[in-house]
Amino acid sequence: MTSHPRAASDRDRFAADTERFRRELLAHCYRMVGSAHDAEDLVQETYLRAWRSYAGFEGRASMRTWLYRIATNVCLTALGSQRPRMVPSGLAGPYDGPERAPSPLAQEQVSWLEPLPDVWIAPPQDDPEAVTVARESVRLALIASLQHLPARQRAILILRDVLAFSAAETAEVLDTTTAAVKSGLQRARARLDELGPEPDTLLEPADPRARALLDGYIAAFERSDASLLEHVLRADATLEATPFGDWQAGRVACIHILDSYVLGAPGDWRMVATTANGQPAALTYRRDPDGVLRGYGAVVLAATATGISRVIAFHHRSLAAAFGLPDVLADPVEPLRSGQ
Repeated sequence: MTSHPRAASDRDRFAADTERFRRELLAHCYRMVGSAHDAEDLVQETYLRAWRSYAGFEGRASMRTWLYRIATNVCLTALGSQRPRMVPSGLAGPYDGPERAPSPLAQEQVSWLEPLPDVWIAPPQDDPEAVTVARESVRLALIASLQHLPARQRAILILRDVLAFSAAETAEVLDTTTAAVKSGLQRARARLDELGPEPDTLLEPADPRARALLDGYIAAFERSDASLLEHVLRADATLEATPFGDWQAGRVACIHILDSYVLGAPGDWRMVATTANGQPAALTYRRDPDGVLRGYGAVVLAATATGISRVIAFHHRSLAAAFGLPDVLADPVEPLRSGQ
């Protein structure tokens, strides 16, 4: 069966009008829901709804504003039936009880935040300002904080403070009044202020200092040498990992838990450097009882001029595929690099 010429022409015109916004819409949906895979599904739903309504688009708003209106409402609908996605530090303070091995929380107890591969949303490299904005707007500290806001306040803050929509444009996207937008923004900003101090100034992933910190962290795991962590972690560093509820504050506590329960023997771990959430990161592989290096998850570092201030590890085997890497890593390790 052949497509009707006019229908094919409409699809081509729709693609020409809308496809250039796909990556920024993916970042928007990720900020809203805290899950890269959910965001991907929501963008697909956004484009499906946009295509169905395309014939009635009258141009009273810009194409970008129109798509953001659809995407934001798709996200708000999805959030109505979902729990906020968290990291361990969003659940309770650092663990300071008697020593114990990390114990995962049951899946039904909490929904966990997911990392976002930079390559999913990377703008053209010839636009350095856009690259910087894209990275800063998906940093893990921001995404984790946003999950504490009610869904509509979250949308208002993202549209106003991240995407720089005007109050009138934001009201149009959310089908509300500018007064409601201003009030919601005030409450959202106040709530973020309550959640903690301003985040550290992070190094760009391409900064040689950031790469040196990442390489040092990787070396500590691959050599099973906890002393190497002394050189890369700040004294006030924090360590957390999903799906574990306990997390550690302070370099001494971080190194102790890693040395006692995680590092294992030399060769147990291999890591592949990448970037995620605008930060240096690595895909992690752990040797199984058969001696095979299998995907274990990912680790994202907050790299500062004075060292690594925060480590968040995500223990999900499916992350290797999300970053375009194999589930099983060749041994000896080939020089794979993702997202560079």
